[in-house]
Amino acid sequence: MRAKLSYAVTAAVLVFYFVLVGSRGVMLIESGTVVTVTFGIAVLILPVIGLWFLWKNTQFVRRANALAAELDAEGGLPVDELKRTPAGRIDRDSADEVFAKRKAETEAAPDDWRSWFRLAVAYHDARDTPRARKAMQRAIALHDGRTIEA
Repeated sequence: MRAKLSYAVTAAVLVFYFVLVGSRGVMLIESGTVVTVTFGIAVLILPVIGLWFLWKNTQFVRRANALAAELDAEGGLPVDELKRTPAGRIDRDSADEVFAKRKAETEAAPDDWRSWFRLAVAYHDARDTPRARKAMQRAIALHDGRTIEA
């Protein structure tokens, strides 16, 4: 719940920022000179890109959460078997061990979205966010019946 609230607050702040920047772009365009119109258009591009990025990330998070809920209903969510330091951080060797298991599971069933989901969690635990995201994208695509290039 806390993560959802943080995401919602961050998204709201970003939307406010995009509206503020967009209004400044419109003001520049309304000035009517070649330079201000050019800058105004350039300034309007930034909120458009930002809104697109926010929309794509929101879709990704919603789909990943839907997969997590489905996997949870099946009883297939990965169990947290990671060792932690006294400060609560994940032990690197423990994360590598679990990752090796998840990777082998995925290699054995490359067309199963469930194994890709669990691999994404293992990548996340190993602090490899780009690969975690790619693995989750593959899980989503397989779940939706789409193919995705490796």
